[in-house]
Amino acid sequence: MRIPAHSVCTAIRDDIVAGVHERGGRLTEEVLARRYGVSRVPVREALRTLEAEGFVVTRRHAGACVAEPTEQEAADLLEMRMLLEPLGAARAAQRRTEAHLKVLRGLVRLGQERARRGNSEDLRALGGWFHETLSQASGSPSLTSMLTQLRHKIAWMYAVVAPPSPVDSWAEHGAIVDAVARGDGERARAVTALHTERATAAHRLRFSGGGGRPDRVRTSQHVVNMSSPRN
Repeated sequence: MRIPAHSVCTAIRDDIVAGVHERGGRLTEEVLARRYGVSRVPVREALRTLEAEGFVVTRRHAGACVAEPTEQEAADLLEMRMLLEPLGAARAAQRRTEAHLKVLRGLVRLGQERARRGNSEDLRALGGWFHETLSQASGSPSLTSMLTQLRHKIAWMYAVVAPPSPVDSWAEHGAIVDAVARGDGERARAVTALHTERATAAHRLRFSGGGGRPDRVRTSQHVVNMSSPRN
């Protein structure tokens, strides 16, 4: 059975973000196919997608390598998110469905409950799902795709070293949902802009000088297919 390239792409991207594949390191099709238990065909397609997203570059005499973003490129990502997240929230206020609101409210309830209890283990995942759902509620697939890529890249390049108060952060999430539910685009934009600005202040680069190792290098958690790869 042929493994979809998007599954392989997700696995490689996640491991780049986690630091399994170091910045500047080579990404050979044969090694990746063995690592993820797939053939070289989906690996080749995945690398092309990751190059288009900016996670991978092709170098002469070296082939595919993990990109080495500069500090300016990393700073640009935070600025872009500060512009696009509020835009997505404003559009969501006009285009959201009841299904979107149900999911957003459920995530806010869970987040606020865990924040009050001091259970921060799941808060980052809940926050990611919240912002992903909010961007989907914008009704703009292109904007949703851009914001998803931004979140992946920011997680790759930055560590959150001094996160804001979880209780305050989830109160802001609740205020965003209230504005979206009322169809108040300007309020949704303003609250999201403030929330994004506060969150951005807690980010610190994992590297300096445009390269180097991330703060933490983890072992791969991905096996896409347990069967033997076929070239």
